[in-house]
Amino acid sequence: EMAALLFDIQLGDEVILPSYTFVSTANAFLLRGAKLVFVDIKADTLCLDPDLIKPAITSKTKVIIPVHYGGNSCEMDQIMAIASQHKIFVVEDAAQGFDAKYRGRHLGTIGHLGTFSFHETKNITCGEGGALLINEDRFLERAEILREKGTDRSRFLRGEAQRYTWQDIGSSYLPSEFQAAFLLGQFESINLITNKRNKIFNYYQNRFSPFRNAGLLQLPPEIEGNISNHHLYYLILNSEIERNHLMTYLESLRISSAFHFLPLHLSPMGLKMGGTKGQFPITEALASRILRIPAYTGMDQVELTRVADCIEEYFYQKTIDAHTKQFIHLGEQD
Repeated sequence: EMAALLFDIQLGDEVILPSYTFVSTANAFLLRGAKLVFVDIKADTLCLDPDLIKPAITSKTKVIIPVHYGGNSCEMDQIMAIASQHKIFVVEDAAQGFDAKYRGRHLGTIGHLGTFSFHETKNITCGEGGALLINEDRFLERAEILREKGTDRSRFLRGEAQRYTWQDIGSSYLPSEFQAAFLLGQFESINLITNKRNKIFNYYQNRFSPFRNAGLLQLPPEIEGNISNHHLYYLILNSEIERNHLMTYLESLRISSAFHFLPLHLSPMGLKMGGTKGQFPITEALASRILRIPAYTGMDQVELTRVADCIEEYFYQKTIDAHTKQFIHLGEQD
């Protein structure tokens, strides 16, 4: 919301973003009267496809929002080049990208502004809340005012003003002292947290790569030059039916799993704005086939092994069943 205010979004301004994201990405700009222009994602990273940005740009385009999915990085060099050419702002949605890097640069520090989430589901959390990264000095003074209900209270607290008054529009975006203290402790442990998630990711990748090589599923990418924070771990099955079967199987073993975002253009709100099925084929296909499996900082090796064993057993059984059916079918032909 602060990013939308800092960019001075007006009624009719256009904002380019992926449909495959959480509603907060869209709401912040919709609340200021912007028109949302969705584009499709890449099949490997599930991030905004930069090749689809230029065709979506019009004279009213004001902002591009690359969403770094699951700690995977968008192609920021290409996106920033397009934005510079067309004089468009970029705000990185790095809600899932804290401590991840793109070509040596932390996600959230590359666009004009960057956003983080500290929601309870994130690598670093204080229950609710987030952070706005100001990457250009021209936005800093106004951001401080917007954050303090539209007043210059921060200047007053620093002794730079005798009193503080209403200066601009704004809202109450301040975290509590308790939230800040809770968050600080996790900042101090960021290396421990990220390393633990790296180990979980690597373990899953090693266990499931034979099934990827056999064409049974797609795994999260490992992109050269980029460093993921491995915010989540997911499998992409070959069909929605297969995804649902595996989810039901894991549920029967009391193992939690879940799909992820419903594409915004197909949500009730998205349909009101003119979204139609088939509009973004990659987004729709991947959203119907993705399955997130347990991956969290407190996960121990026993839990990790059990999840992997059960998924491995599921695919081995599928393979055996497929071979058996093929054998029976060939026997009948003979």
